[in-house]
Amino acid sequence: MSEMRAICGQAPVIPVLVIHDAATARPLAEALVAGGLPVIEVTLRTPAALAALREMAGVPGAVVGAGTVLTPADLAAARAAGAAFGVAPGMTPALGAAVARDGLPFLPGAATASEVMALAEAGFDAAKLFPAEAVGGVALLRGLAGPLPAMGFCPTGGITSETAGRYLGLANVLCVGGTWVAPEALIAEGDYAAIAARAAAAAALRG
Repeated sequence: MSEMRAICGQAPVIPVLVIHDAATARPLAEALVAGGLPVIEVTLRTPAALAALREMAGVPGAVVGAGTVLTPADLAAARAAGAAFGVAPGMTPALGAAVARDGLPFLPGAATASEVMALAEAGFDAAKLFPAEAVGGVALLRGLAGPLPAMGFCPTGGITSETAGRYLGLANVLCVGGTWVAPEALIAEGDYAAIAARAAAAAALRG
């Protein structure tokens, strides 16, 4: 089992976070860990993302990765901020070469059988199906399971608390990613109790 598959196996849901204020990072990570979701993805979509990742990486029990890693520079910045893994919506030759050199556990994105085959050829055994709902969701994953049984997936994109269970019931799904556990509105309100409760509900999806 690869390191990335082991990380994905720690909880059924990886909260995907968009953080605008790094001051929210530590209590947010503490709430997610307390709720049973230790694996956390901080998307590199805001100026505060790297500082937030650095803060979260110091929270006991948290396994914090960087999402929306698009370039080798993003990968280097994520590593320097203390990321335990990286996630991308797809994969490019330049990024793939940087991941191979760096050795950081990495979850590359794919949306088609050809892209999954290319990732398998490059040595990956875990991929992010993205954007999951838009490209076929559960039906696509069922279709990929036959010809590509060795690839495990973390589908992300459009998944909700109501639909996550359908994905988690598939043999080739390692976990799912989603924004519903810690939406931007709750983060802005500082309602960490609500986020912890959502995390606990998500952690119970695969009992």
